Amino acid sequence: MSLQQELAELKTNLKTQIPQDLMQKFDDSIKALDASGMAENAVKVGDTVQDFELSNQSGEKRSLAELRKAGPVVLVFYRGGWCPYCNLTLRTYQEALPQIKEAGAQLIAITPELPDSSLSTSEKNELEFEVLSDVGAEYAKELGLAFPLPDNLRPIYKNLGGDLEKFNGAGNFNLPVPGTLVVDTDGKVLFAHVDVDYTTRANPEDVLSVLKKQPA
Repeated sequence: MSLQQELAELKTNLKTQIPQDLMQKFDDSIKALDASGMAENAVKVGDTVQDFELSNQSGEKRSLAELRKAGPVVLVFYRGGWCPYCNLTLRTYQEALPQIKEAGAQLIAITPELPDSSLSTSEKNELEFEVLSDVGAEYAKELGLAFPLPDNLRPIYKNLGGDLEKFNGAGNFNLPVPGTLVVDTDGKVLFAHVDVDYTTRANPEDVLSVLKKQPA
């Protein structure tokens, strides 16, 4: 079963647990993001991305400039450990990690969660790749991947376990759309999956297909 099939199954199951009026609000927020043209204006294949310096789950600094010297870098942006779609995606990419490494690439996850929260997410999902904290989703914003969670959804997210200020820091309500990028050694984007629908993610197989086409 592909990641997308598993995500669709998860969505079906969650619909039986979350009241219909709340699901409608979530769907409406996705439609609003889609109508804003956000995906069309986000980072694309062929773009050169800005480098970052972000802290990993242990508080150690990592820079994209250094990471990409060793080969292509796969960047997976996720909303937080409170998001079941994100956890499923992270576990699936963990399963694909040996193949990603075999293709000569590194896998990095990026989240607006603070290091303490990202450490919990990493441990819970038994991740063997680094998770970097993009506080305030500032780097995601530079790539056109971040948006402020609407005011009307903030208490709903909190009641469902997504207390953004608890996990991301006071006043930090920016979230990334679940983008996945493959960046080469020059910082050029070789693959970009950007979808405002948080229930949709890039299949690892598609990422691997791009990596395998790169010269050794």
